[in-house]
Amino acid sequence: MYSAVRTHDYDYPESEMDERESLYFDTISLADSEAAAAAAAHRKSLSQSRNTIYHSAVDLANDEARNSLRLGSGAAAEHAALAWQPGYRQSTALEHLNGGGGGDQTDAVIAAQMLALHNGRNHLPTGIGVGGHTGTGGGALGGAGAGGGDDETYRRFDDGKRSVDFVLAYNGEDQVEDHRHKREIFEANLQREGLQLEHNKVQRVHFIKIHAPFEVLYRYAEILKIKVPLKPIPGQDQIFDEAAPAFKSCFTRMCRSLFSSVQLNTELFPEREPRIHLEFSRNYLELYDTEHPNFFDDSTRYSIINFILQRQHFLEGEETADNLGIEKLVQDGIYSCAYTLHDKADRDRLLKEWANITKWKNLQPLDQIKDYFGAKVALYFAWLGFYTQMLIPISVFGLLCFLYGFVTWSSDPISRDICEDSGTVMCPQCDRSCDYWRLNETCTSSKFNYLIDNNMTVVFALAMAIWSVTYLEFWKRYSAGLVHRWGLTGFTHHVEHPRPQYLAKISYSRKLAGKTQGTTLDPDVPFWSIKFLPNFTSYSIMVLFICISVIAIAGIIIYRMAQRASHSILGSENSMTFKVMILPMTAGIIDLIVISLLDLVYSNLAIRLTNYEYCRTQTEYDESLTIKNYVFQFVNYYSSLFYIAFLKGKFVGYPAKYNRVLGFRQEECNPGGCLMELCMQLVIIMAGKQAVNAIVEMLIPYLMRTVKEMIYRHGWYKSHKEQRLVPYNQFTEDYNLLPAENNSLYVEYLEMVVQFGFITLFSLAFPLAPLLALLNNVIEVRLDAIKMLRFLRRPVGMRARDIGVWHNIMTVVTRIAVASSAMIIAFSTNLIPKIVYAASTDDRELNGYLNFTLAYFNTKDFQVQPLLGGSQYVNETECRYTEFRNPPTDDHPYKRPMIYWKILTGRLAFIVIYQNVINMLQGVLRWAVPDVSGRLLKRIKRENFLLREHIIEYEKQHAMLQAQTAVQNQLQQTKSQESSVLRQRHGGGNEDATSFV
Repeated sequence: MYSAVRTHDYDYPESEMDERESLYFDTISLADSEAAAAAAAHRKSLSQSRNTIYHSAVDLANDEARNSLRLGSGAAAEHAALAWQPGYRQSTALEHLNGGGGGDQTDAVIAAQMLALHNGRNHLPTGIGVGGHTGTGGGALGGAGAGGGDDETYRRFDDGKRSVDFVLAYNGEDQVEDHRHKREIFEANLQREGLQLEHNKVQRVHFIKIHAPFEVLYRYAEILKIKVPLKPIPGQDQIFDEAAPAFKSCFTRMCRSLFSSVQLNTELFPEREPRIHLEFSRNYLELYDTEHPNFFDDSTRYSIINFILQRQHFLEGEETADNLGIEKLVQDGIYSCAYTLHDKADRDRLLKEWANITKWKNLQPLDQIKDYFGAKVALYFAWLGFYTQMLIPISVFGLLCFLYGFVTWSSDPISRDICEDSGTVMCPQCDRSCDYWRLNETCTSSKFNYLIDNNMTVVFALAMAIWSVTYLEFWKRYSAGLVHRWGLTGFTHHVEHPRPQYLAKISYSRKLAGKTQGTTLDPDVPFWSIKFLPNFTSYSIMVLFICISVIAIAGIIIYRMAQRASHSILGSENSMTFKVMILPMTAGIIDLIVISLLDLVYSNLAIRLTNYEYCRTQTEYDESLTIKNYVFQFVNYYSSLFYIAFLKGKFVGYPAKYNRVLGFRQEECNPGGCLMELCMQLVIIMAGKQAVNAIVEMLIPYLMRTVKEMIYRHGWYKSHKEQRLVPYNQFTEDYNLLPAENNSLYVEYLEMVVQFGFITLFSLAFPLAPLLALLNNVIEVRLDAIKMLRFLRRPVGMRARDIGVWHNIMTVVTRIAVASSAMIIAFSTNLIPKIVYAASTDDRELNGYLNFTLAYFNTKDFQVQPLLGGSQYVNETECRYTEFRNPPTDDHPYKRPMIYWKILTGRLAFIVIYQNVINMLQGVLRWAVPDVSGRLLKRIKRENFLLREHIIEYEKQHAMLQAQTAVQNQLQQTKSQESSVLRQRHGGGNEDATSFV
């Protein structure tokens, strides 16, 4: 058997073996007589490190060479290919033991040995053979029931009945007395709360399995005001039927027939019947439906246990806010981690039907996601799915607008005049080293500019403004139905308990010392004397980083002005390819790199800043962290786009008097405008950010897991603590996964909300931006699901009624987008100049519009004469530039003509009119689409009325029953008193008679 194990020749005497190692070899010796003889003959050589003893199962399972021998070259290649599939999960040693892993007897024996160690036995289960010997049943694994008893403890206590609801892990070799003492006190307090504990000390990491009996769940569910489903109430079916749309049955059948390919598998994810929910109370225990899947589901159990763990002390006699909670113990290294367990059956079903790229078009099983991860995670996936579906219509419309530009390509008078022009000479775009250039050199770029600057630009901007409000309003309406179905209607953060970190923080405050001594109440923390300084410091540092981001963007702008780095690398800066394509692309890539680095630095700093504040509840903490991060990300990601849209080419000046920054001329727009460059910058930053996020979220965890597997396989450990555990049950499997943080969804929300800002603020510069977002999000939903199911430990379920502050952020972005779109249309497109030109000249065909936008300049008036050398334009006396200015022959040369002020007035008027019209339409939409549908609101009112009547009837019956019981008890008591009186009289009469005689 050990011929396949890569032993490390550690030389230490046989006497130094501990009891677990001795038991390991005793297990082998009892399994097979030949192996026993070999073990006795080579006892010293088999005395290996704990790495080989406890981790041989992992080595055997992950040895590629061994798999190739076992499976053959073709099967090995197929096995390696399967490992890349998102839904694939390697079978564990226990699955080999039970016959489900498809492995050989060696893995099964090692798994059996680990189970024997775990259960305290020194023999193998019946039917397990070694070295080619078979047990009963004729196979290497014995009969079908081999190991069945051990499989019952895969996710349960050793009795096979109680489930493992939570797990604490710590280093078994930790000999620090203070750590051991704190663990004992903490665990004793957990048991005093009613939790049941069981220790597992098989491997180097010791585990404490925690189970919460129903008595504990009942007590804390009442404290936390958790709503659970009731048994069917007479009259509720009528409410449900009337609340459903009248056309539901016909419409549902039609939709299911049309979109049958996207529906969920009802056999795996059955549709649940609606139920009425009520806050749990032990007084009404008989009213609750204990058989319903939502009655204390896994996420609810885990949240209750986590609440208990966060509020237990680990010091005797010093029970203050700074010495309680599992997070403090993990932070101090007393425990290595605390986590909940994945459920193998539910996870495999979700991996197959939900967290699978091939299921990209299917609907999501939101009810099952809520049961597995909790309402907060389920709401994120519901929102992401809804947002993705809402992108479909606007993506189609954007594609049509883009195709309109292709169809009408040849009808654009500006690009046609530019391409047909042969005599217009343009002024140099830089001082001295730049030459004059022909206008027709920008023919290609002007045609591409027409694709995004045409008659449909305003229509698409209007559609985007209406879509953004429609999406937000319908999401509130849709989420209200989900929240009510999950029994979370009415839940607010006001029912949340204070964070243990908050209580610890106020306990350190000297100003609050008098309020916190001798009391467990939550003291009032004044803002100006306590909270102001941390908040001011936190937001001041945020402003500092915003300034750093702006400075970085300004540096990139100056680089574009200088054009030095790209000139030395890419050749002549006079080429139109350099001016129109290369320079914006290189600047965009540099911008993306700078943005990503600043994002990485500030994201970590924001957590520290938020920890410095006094955030009472987890919701307040999340909102504070979200606001600081998003404000910075808003400036970080959008500032370069705002520069191109609103500043570039607007304050250049004219050749006789250029406006300069640090001695460099400001950048000019092409004759067709800056919208093309805005489009390129948007595509680079938006697509680049999505690519970076995909790498960070998926590729890096995969590479980390691959590197760890290589380290485990070859024994490249830096220390003994880095050795991997043998995954022979659920809690040892999950221990090797990445931890799930409480704010793990923050990154996912931020990514999508930043994307929402891209498509609402700047998508009119690139109508295909919603389509790119749609394609990204279709994959993003599945990748996030894969990450949470395969790479992360199961997060603790948390209640939520909405997506929190993210909705408010998107609402603000929507309002900013209206002003942004109005200004981009007014100042970065040719819409207003075309209208003014057509109204002033009656040239409806715009044949002379190009000449109208170009001003004349006398080359003798240059501030800095260009060094032309052998240029063909040495004798050029006149050039053109893009501006509205008087010619040099005018009485007021190079001054603003009246037409410029008309165009400026038109632009300002357009901004005012556009914003008012859009705001009015958005207001009408917000009024027309209520947050909660009238049908659902009516249903909630009727359910509350029916619930009150049901409770009143229950109380009445309960009171009558108590009264009857009291009457019966009184009657029984009266009868017993009468019978005792009769007995006393009868006994007294006999005594009198005896004395008389």
